[in-house]
Amino acid sequence: MPKDHLNTVFKGALILSISSLVAKILSAVYRIPLQNMVGNTGFYVYQQIYPLYGIGMTFALNGFPNFISKLVAEQPDETSKSLIARRAFHILSGLSLVVFFGLQLGATWIAAHMGDVNLAPIISAVAWMFVFMPWLATGRGYYQGKFLMGPTAVSQLIEQVVRVAIIIMAAYFSVRLGWDNYRMGTWAMSSAPLAAICSSLIFTAFGLRYLLAPAPAPAPTHPLPSYRKLTKRFVIEGGTLCLVAAVVILLQLVDSFTVMRGLVHQGQLPEVAKALKGVYDRGQPLVQLGLVVATAFSATLLPALTDALAKRQPIEFKRQTQAMVHVSLALSMAATVGLVTLMPQINRLLFGSLEGTTALRIYIISILFAALITTYTSVLQSLNEYTAMIIGIIAGLATKVLANYIFVVHYGINGASAVTVLSLAVMFAVMWLGSPEDLQQVLLESGYLIKLLALSAVMGIVVVLSCHQITALVGPILANTRGMAGIITVIGVLIGVLVFVAGAVYARLFTIRELLVLPYGKRLIKAVAKGKEHHS
Repeated sequence: MPKDHLNTVFKGALILSISSLVAKILSAVYRIPLQNMVGNTGFYVYQQIYPLYGIGMTFALNGFPNFISKLVAEQPDETSKSLIARRAFHILSGLSLVVFFGLQLGATWIAAHMGDVNLAPIISAVAWMFVFMPWLATGRGYYQGKFLMGPTAVSQLIEQVVRVAIIIMAAYFSVRLGWDNYRMGTWAMSSAPLAAICSSLIFTAFGLRYLLAPAPAPAPTHPLPSYRKLTKRFVIEGGTLCLVAAVVILLQLVDSFTVMRGLVHQGQLPEVAKALKGVYDRGQPLVQLGLVVATAFSATLLPALTDALAKRQPIEFKRQTQAMVHVSLALSMAATVGLVTLMPQINRLLFGSLEGTTALRIYIISILFAALITTYTSVLQSLNEYTAMIIGIIAGLATKVLANYIFVVHYGINGASAVTVLSLAVMFAVMWLGSPEDLQQVLLESGYLIKLLALSAVMGIVVVLSCHQITALVGPILANTRGMAGIITVIGVLIGVLVFVAGAVYARLFTIRELLVLPYGKRLIKAVAKGKEHHS
């Protein structure tokens, strides 16, 4: 790969990574003020339908654009690139119309199977975003296939900013004007198609020129695949990428169909069940934030991984893979242990009560397995190893579908949290066992896992003891206020970070390569060097 071209790829990957990071933070953070404004039942109404939006945006943002970019990159000339994009647009248009009409016509049926027919108008509202999916996915995929990541990054940010602004406005007017929760939910979910329209404007020139105008005059230098073959590739390859990108959202969709109904079967009144589902849904933004922390820095290694593969450097590829897995695992472990130990204070600070603290503590463990799944799928995709991924995802989803309702009936929202963690653990276990031997060994080399578990345990114990000490000093009444919960959380986070970093340096948890990926990595390397001098 030429150096200039490689630099373009790296810069594009960096731009897209930064925009994705900002979008993910926005996507996680807005749900905290939303819950505070509309309460547990209002939050339940929004979260019941959110997975439908999440799946649509995963298709439009990650799964299909990545597949279309691959199709475009395969073409030898500009005419072929534009024609393959046009065919992809036609196929996706057919798919999106099927989904759109399916949701519109089946809204009442879907809502009834979620246990709440009042959700039907909200399902109808979110369905409109699928109309814009082909335009967004094809535009993003075309430019990514030409290694131009700017349009995708800009459209992604526009979509999130517009959507979040509309949702918060809907929540505000709901409180101000006394709307019921379902009217608020309908307006909030109307943000999805409105945001899709705004982000689609970025691709207006591209669409008018390549998708809607007559076919370009110069004939392609080689025949394009037929619609039949292309559709088959869309289903198999594109479907796999969409499935991988939507793993966590698919588990949430199972929750939408089983948790509320399971709670009612358990004996809860419908209104109580809705509120409990809203409490359970508090875990989703926390897991999202934890995943942003866990995967943001390891994602910076992806271009180097791709470069090592392109240059056929297996040793360098293994080193980069090890660095990626170790950094992701360490950060996800630290985030998981930190959130579990501080959950009572975080729950009080962000959501104003201690309801569901146990369920949230269990749910938070999802971060660990979800981060590992994200990292391993990135590596497996770069190796074109899809079998283990597909089997793993199907096994995990089957676990969730088969066990969730039963566990909710017997154990309430604690059961739903446990099954989510179990499902992700099954997914990762299957992927890990089905991955190449070198990739399996990455987790087991040089006692890394034992060091990390010991360090995480020490960090968790120190944070818990520190929180108990502060609570004893200020007294139980003051400690239960929202302001003091915030102070304890900040102090706990700072103590946890200091203990983890100091322990990682002392135990030499990371190699030099891995330290450079972390923030302030150069300073940590100097600290390690001083530690070595001290030991000698």
